[in-house]
Amino acid sequence: MHTQTSTAWVATRKGLFRLDRPARGATRHDSPWAISQVSFLAENLSIVLPEKAARGGAIFAALDTGHFGPKLSCSTDGGKTWEARTAPAFPRRPQDAPPELDPNGRPLPLSVQRIWSLESGSEPGELWCGTIPGGLFHSRDGGTSWDFVQSLWDHPGRKQWFGGGADYPGIHSICVDPRDGNHVRIGVSCGGVWRTRDRGKTWDVCATGMRAEFMPPERQRDPYIQDPHCMVQCAAQPGMLWAQHHNGIFRSTDDAESWHELVAPPGAPATFGFAAAVHPRDPQTAWFVPAQKDEHRLPVAGQVVVTRTRDGGASFQTLRSGLPQEHAYDIVYRHALSVDEGGDSLLFGSTTGSLWSSDDQGDHFHLISAHLPPIYCVRF
Repeated sequence: MHTQTSTAWVATRKGLFRLDRPARGATRHDSPWAISQVSFLAENLSIVLPEKAARGGAIFAALDTGHFGPKLSCSTDGGKTWEARTAPAFPRRPQDAPPELDPNGRPLPLSVQRIWSLESGSEPGELWCGTIPGGLFHSRDGGTSWDFVQSLWDHPGRKQWFGGGADYPGIHSICVDPRDGNHVRIGVSCGGVWRTRDRGKTWDVCATGMRAEFMPPERQRDPYIQDPHCMVQCAAQPGMLWAQHHNGIFRSTDDAESWHELVAPPGAPATFGFAAAVHPRDPQTAWFVPAQKDEHRLPVAGQVVVTRTRDGGASFQTLRSGLPQEHAYDIVYRHALSVDEGGDSLLFGSTTGSLWSSDDQGDHFHLISAHLPPIYCVRF
């Protein structure tokens, strides 16, 4: 039940949309979500980060401008006005340095192609940013300046990373431990899960137990080439993590020391997908949006559903109420599923510009809009 005014941000292929909804009881009937503001109309946004009020409530928006490269903007007045911040950039390489090659022998561009993940650190003004092609950046001044995390780039295991859906590897998930800002986990496609306990000075790969069925049998358990599509942590118990992988759902109960693959029961939708969300207080409860994989990338049987577990993956419920169940071809990207701080309200958006909400953990969904541009990120 929403007991206070709710705000959400939706980053799309053609603009950033702010949604607002009054608290339950503020009017006679429950008020629906409504688009209250549009920023960067016609611009391509890859990610949005609305910081908590306790951190000042700034909103960061990353724009993917194609030929002109990525840009970063910040608003401190709820999105009414925006100011440019510095976009992260790779260090300049000496002109005589040999080209960086990916595992397939192709030159790896040492310039940021896309800002793919953006998360708050534990200190005021601290941000972490992941990019394509696999760069990690750290800011202590709210994005005014960025430090390239050279230690991760120089790790020998990083040279095994390769592109999955994108041409080049990318860091799409960043989980900062709320109890200890030195402790950060990242998810890489295709490069597994990595962890630092000293704010990026040293790194370890932490993908033991993950399985990549698209690789030859002798390399399927290789931690350096795993393809987690999205990794999330439980806010109250951050050592409990979930990962939507290319070929399944994986769970860790020991801070990514090991991962356990969850097998869907007979008749359940596919375990392929991109998005994942976990309840902020109950690490046993998580949500996913399944699809057919590889060359298909469509909802199973043309039906949009959300799957939910409340027992740590021992069983799953398929949630359909309010979602299209015939000739629906919506795909939900990595960052396009979100759960609020209370753990009851969900929002998710699709590649067809459809946006749905639920106030009962997914038992019932309501369509907010079917006419937005393709949706890349949704955040409360």
